[in-house]
Amino acid sequence: MKGGGVTTAGAWATGNNMNTARRYLAGAGTQTEALAFSGFTTTVNTTATEEYDGATWTSVNPVNTARRYLAGAGTQTAGLAFGGYTGTVNESATEEYDGTSWVTSPGSLNTARNSLSGAGTQTAALAFGGSDTAATGATEEYDGSTWTSNPTGLNTARVDLAGCGTQTSALAFGGFDTNYTAATEEYDGSTWTTSPGSLNTARSQIAGAGTQTAGLAFGGTTGSATGATEEYDGSSWTSNPTGLNTARSFLAGCGTQTAGLAFGGNLPGITAATEEWTGAGSPTTVTITAS
Repeated sequence: MKGGGVTTAGAWATGNNMNTARRYLAGAGTQTEALAFSGFTTTVNTTATEEYDGATWTSVNPVNTARRYLAGAGTQTAGLAFGGYTGTVNESATEEYDGTSWVTSPGSLNTARNSLSGAGTQTAALAFGGSDTAATGATEEYDGSTWTSNPTGLNTARVDLAGCGTQTSALAFGGFDTNYTAATEEYDGSTWTTSPGSLNTARSQIAGAGTQTAGLAFGGTTGSATGATEEYDGSSWTSNPTGLNTARSFLAGCGTQTAGLAFGGNLPGITAATEEWTGAGSPTTVTITAS
């Protein structure tokens, strides 16, 4: 007897550690071609950059400006780093990675800030949220050389949020405004719209992957580190029954809703832990034999 469709839960599998344990870092790329850069070790901001091939992290040429609380976008061979905090000032510097070296772009963010999020590609990126002197909803678009401020920003100004998608179809979720927030917003290239579907677990210091209609949220803090993992379908979030194997905040992520990657973060205490996500995907049909 043939049964109906059954959707199995997604799962995280532990991968090999990064070479440099750190938190407050950024990332870009896919599960099998990822890029991790900058962040904070036990004592200092780091310029360390690493590439992941689906099995192993390899240390490569460093970023030019050591910083933490920055954001990233793009791919492993065309990455983008922007914003952050040097330890004394908020940063506006933008750097581009070509698969070998980082080059500082002449185009700096109009609003220097830390704890922001990003989405898109190296030539069509989006920066949003963060803190200059307080939580901001500031949104800027990058064209490969210049950042342009959008006069309308996020509806919920916040720090330590996550994002995914493209410059014209982005998703922002989680973070901290006056408290941990579950707010989710969609960007259409000009305006942010608050989604009726909020995260099931309100949290900040979160990571994300995927697209506006197939997003993935994982990790963060609710007052203590969490491994909570949720999937977004364009209107609502669904909690996965199992989360990250290593619950943590201030981590980085990249990839898709069905093939995500989580790396680094805070336990508390820094970690180099890497995990690979395999999403549930489409329902599968099972055959049941009657006895």
